[in-house]
Amino acid sequence: MAENLIAITLGDVAGIGPEVVVKALASGKLPPTTPYAVIGSGAVLERVCRALGVRPNFELIEVGKFNLSAIEPGKPDKIAAKAAVEWLTHGIKLAKSKKIAALVTAPLNKAGLHKADIKVPGQTELLGKLTHARRVAMMLVGQFLKPPTIPGALPQTSWLRVALATTHLAIKEVPRAVSKQKILDTIELVHEWLPKFGIQRRRIGVAGLNPHAGDGGAFGNEEIRIIAPAVAAAAKKDINVHGPRPADTLFREAYNNEFDAVVAMYHDQGLAPLKMLAFDTGVNLTLGLPFIRTSPGHGTAYDIAGQNVASPASLIAAIRLAVQLSRTPEQKAASA
Repeated sequence: MAENLIAITLGDVAGIGPEVVVKALASGKLPPTTPYAVIGSGAVLERVCRALGVRPNFELIEVGKFNLSAIEPGKPDKIAAKAAVEWLTHGIKLAKSKKIAALVTAPLNKAGLHKADIKVPGQTELLGKLTHARRVAMMLVGQFLKPPTIPGALPQTSWLRVALATTHLAIKEVPRAVSKQKILDTIELVHEWLPKFGIQRRRIGVAGLNPHAGDGGAFGNEEIRIIAPAVAAAAKKDINVHGPRPADTLFREAYNNEFDAVVAMYHDQGLAPLKMLAFDTGVNLTLGLPFIRTSPGHGTAYDIAGQNVASPASLIAAIRLAVQLSRTPEQKAASA
């Protein structure tokens, strides 16, 4: 295998994963000098290529002997889930042994995982479990165009990076799950990973949990008891961190490039503004793993599975980010 090989798992074949993988590889929008491999089922890929009328160039890594011919698009299926997890597990093995430069994963479905009796809420948690990582965090990265401030000027490309202190939880469970250590871990992971984007200032804004960041305890005291102490502990480690700040203004500050990344307390607090700005280019990056892992910012989209109408834009962005982050300093200098 080539040292700069990017491996892509097919994900849940009852969803749009195989479709967007093939479309992304056939798009002509990926770095042409990078080799790509797909971990999954050759029969599924053959069927999708035939349906789309394309045959992109990629290496196939066939893993497992699953009969996926009867999988119905748009319906959770335990065989599809088991196949997806086996492909993911193989990708992790390749990444840990440095046989690939980065791993890109097409979406899994939580209902399918539950049918297969796989008790994890999502891929981020599964990756952490399978790699025995001490700590992991989900960061969503989105690129978007900002309207010009000067009349007649061109829009500017900008980025929003949002890491989550908690991930897939019911809202009622979030206050119990937010802890000083979890927030501190997330801040530290963001601080460690921002240089991979070429960012040295590493300005991190931390959101409060409650409206107006609790307003001095009037709307909850998690900011006083938990979040502020975590921010203070990070600051003592010379991390450029600020908060807790009201989420409704913090994201405006990040939009205006006053912060390089935001730490949000829960899933929708962080992902709603990011997907508003960068739905088609949102990428899920797992911080804390011993390798680069990205995935599209969307799920399996069962409602449009099998219709050949899914957009590969987010997966293209995920692959491009994986290529960017996995390049060595020498490779980056050669392409500059």
